[in-house]
Amino acid sequence: MDLTTLRIAATVVCFALFIGIVIWAYSRRNASRFQEAARLPFEQD
Repeated sequence: MDLTTLRIAATVVCFALFIGIVIWAYSRRNASRFQEAARLPFEQD
């Protein structure tokens, strides 16, 4: 395995991880938790 193949593999793995994070962030299951976190700065103590 040469350096170019290793770089390609690392790029593909990082891209797959990025896509996984995007899917996780936009999933409906997490939407309520993210909306609650978005309102935190505006709530009074």
